[in-house]
Amino acid sequence: MKKEGKPVIDLQQTDEQVRNILGISNEQRVDFKNSEIAFGDRSNKDLRKMAWLFGLMNKHWLVGLGSKIGLAAVKLRLPFVKTAVKNTIFEQFCGGTTLLNAQPTIDRLYKKNILTILDYGAEGKETEEDFNLTMNETIRAIEFAATNKSAPMVSCKVTGLARFDLLEAMSTKLSLSDDERWEYKNVLKRLDAICHKAAKTADVSVLIDAEESWIQPAIDHMVNLLMRRYNTKRAVVYNTFQMYRTDRLEFLTHSYDAARKHQFILGAKLVRGAYMEKERARAAEKGYASPINPSKEATDDKYNTGLRFCLEHFEQIATINASHNANSCLLMADLIREKNIPRNHPHLMFCQLYGMSDNLTYNLAYHGYTSAKYVVYGSVWDVVPYLIRRASENTSVTGDMSREYSLVMKEMKRRGLHA
Repeated sequence: MKKEGKPVIDLQQTDEQVRNILGISNEQRVDFKNSEIAFGDRSNKDLRKMAWLFGLMNKHWLVGLGSKIGLAAVKLRLPFVKTAVKNTIFEQFCGGTTLLNAQPTIDRLYKKNILTILDYGAEGKETEEDFNLTMNETIRAIEFAATNKSAPMVSCKVTGLARFDLLEAMSTKLSLSDDERWEYKNVLKRLDAICHKAAKTADVSVLIDAEESWIQPAIDHMVNLLMRRYNTKRAVVYNTFQMYRTDRLEFLTHSYDAARKHQFILGAKLVRGAYMEKERARAAEKGYASPINPSKEATDDKYNTGLRFCLEHFEQIATINASHNANSCLLMADLIREKNIPRNHPHLMFCQLYGMSDNLTYNLAYHGYTSAKYVVYGSVWDVVPYLIRRASENTSVTGDMSREYSLVMKEMKRRGLHA
């Protein structure tokens, strides 16, 4: 039934239809083209270095070659490559090598009302010793966050806590071997120790990253167990929903139904996804239907429909809009305003990766929306796989200037600087 004075939003309506119904004009909305706000805490020297770096990332062949060299360097531990990486791409996309090294970055962001989500950059580990080291480092990050009101969340990647092959076995096999069951119990103990530590603090939450589709069922299973245990009073644990997958919108609604049934708050971080080429290649190789939506338009539609669903149930779903898509960020900001929800509501957050999309994060924070940066930290060698993904994401598909490069160049022009 339509409430008096409130427009009814159909989850299947387009974003433009929603904005027309809400009566929100372009003049009333956040201006993501405002480069002065986006780069207000960056010096002229910083801008020139960013312009140089993003300019290099527009070259397909250079990014491809650099990715291969980077992966080889991880195996060979080449010191000159480590120095080059640290002074360029690491500095752009990572907060520091340790938590203490990351503090200046955290403080700089907080001066602009931007929160930090701490992310220890380890992934793809293989030994129990490494898994325990990652667990301990994540717990240290939670302890660090508990004393840092500017860092209310910590990210966790399950492949830093468990063997990839184990997660695949858990996702595909009907039964596990005795050794695999022992490993599974250890993984669950590590995750539980991390979430238990977060639950004991006043304000820290744990975000569990999504990964490849063929190991995701195992991750979803464990995260659901943890949410049922810890999300009874607040969203301590968040799952990640990769909306570029054909089945994730349905999974989001089913997760909400499960949360209502078992009386816990659903923590939902929405992303588009980061493994599209890998997913499609594997599907083609093994002869099954691709789990990825057939077009960008289909992904955009499912992502934004998911956002609208979360906003319709914002009291039961704690949502993190972890998108670099301006339209998706505008849509959520519009809905928050239309529903008269406080912009600092604890269940609503925008988030982008550190070093990317400053035009979104800084402008949203400037207008009072809860905004955060995903700040990765760790040794240079540990975060190289993450850095390679960031470089690939920023490579222009058409060969034109990337979004990041064009925004930096716009601000340099505003300041009267030359590249």
